Amino acid sequence: MNTRISIDNLIEIVRTGGKIKTGVDIYNKKSTLLLDKDVLVEKVKILEIIKDNGINSVPVNAAFNGGLWDGDGNLINVNTDGLVDFKDPDTRTIAEPVIESSKSDTVFPDIATNEIEMKLLEIEEIKKQAAIKYTDAKKSIKKVLTDIKDTGGEFDYDEVQANVSELVSFLVVADNPFSYLTQEIFSYDEYLYNHSINVCAIGTAVLNQFNTHFSGVVDDLLKAKTSDIFNPFEKDGKNKKQINSFTCYYSDELIDISLGFFLHDMGKIIVPDEILNKEGRLTETEFDEVKKHSYEHGVNLLDKNHIKNSVIRSIVNYHHAPLYDGEERCYPIDKKYTQIPLYTKICKLADIYDAMTSKRCYKEAINPISVVTQLFRSYAKKDHMLQYILHAFVKSIGIYPPGSVVFLRNGQMAYVLESSGPLVLPFTDEKGNTLKHKPDPINMSASEIQEEKMVDNRRSVKAPKDVYELLPSYIKKITARP
Repeated sequence: MNTRISIDNLIEIVRTGGKIKTGVDIYNKKSTLLLDKDVLVEKVKILEIIKDNGINSVPVNAAFNGGLWDGDGNLINVNTDGLVDFKDPDTRTIAEPVIESSKSDTVFPDIATNEIEMKLLEIEEIKKQAAIKYTDAKKSIKKVLTDIKDTGGEFDYDEVQANVSELVSFLVVADNPFSYLTQEIFSYDEYLYNHSINVCAIGTAVLNQFNTHFSGVVDDLLKAKTSDIFNPFEKDGKNKKQINSFTCYYSDELIDISLGFFLHDMGKIIVPDEILNKEGRLTETEFDEVKKHSYEHGVNLLDKNHIKNSVIRSIVNYHHAPLYDGEERCYPIDKKYTQIPLYTKICKLADIYDAMTSKRCYKEAINPISVVTQLFRSYAKKDHMLQYILHAFVKSIGIYPPGSVVFLRNGQMAYVLESSGPLVLPFTDEKGNTLKHKPDPINMSASEIQEEKMVDNRRSVKAPKDVYELLPSYIKKITARP
């Protein structure tokens, strides 16, 4: 039996340290999945998005492991009217979430272990959803490039727009999901498909981070400067009101920008494969041919498909333009760096990051930690607005992607649960042997963290499949098999 509970009640539970699981899939009016029935919600962001979609109450089905738990792991009672009973904590029962196993249902009574299992299950659910979104997005960009080849340049713009909207909806709901979208790249065709998805995912994450942070900074500044302004429509200046909040980009603009990120490199389908896949340094003539993918081939394809959207055109045309005065090897250079839109600059950073961290036929992938550091050093203190973009970039990338494996300075390997911190779970000892016990997670941002327990930046981040045999069973369950 489903009990509908106010979304505001659920937000308050999670905000105060609790957790919820609906046991029911939650969709919006466009049939987009907002919340999977088995996802354990520990952050209010997902619930706020559900509320923004006009959903004021959510069903919780106890028959399918749905429930509400407070910050101590106690089950919260709900009456028949869907009201949460916070009054009598002694009547609550201890909730020990059941973790599914291939052999049997296993209960982990230890609170710290429960938190680990819950986080791993959350990662598993995000990976499942990401795999579906990734497959759909890849089909979409493949169809675009195939249609361009078959028709001499035409493709179904409306279909691409619909697919990208679905991808963006997932990116907004999930926390830092692009880490699960990126794929290992081994060929030109696969690179172009994957690169389009990765830049869209990474760029969208950075864009949302920038939009929230920068809009807040400007809004606070405006409120401080206009605190003495009255509403001109109110008599005698009564009932002072602040001016409307400032927003840099609105939702419709964000969709257009993400669509531009997705299509930014489509002009490369016109560039000969032997140039794009050449091992070694390109000649000046070859580099000139590669440069045409943006300001010539890409723009021509937009014209051929009657796409006049200025946002998409700017991204396709200028995603290799200079970010500061005097930056070298940039193109085209018919505009000053101050005339390049902020979202196009975000696309350039996402483009560089993914290209550097991807394996190609002519180069190995570079450690994401090194790439973030290199990009920050290259662009820091070059321009005031660029500083805001860099801030959003570093905050979004997080350096250590959740679901990856890092080395600690003492030689241990650890699984990244969250990039923020990062929060990691060691799974080997100092000699590389798999631990026989389940340790507590380590928050690298904690002030009391021991130096030998910190991440060793000199060693590369690894994919779980590369160290699969060393992973304990509770981590193996959510990783891709070799």
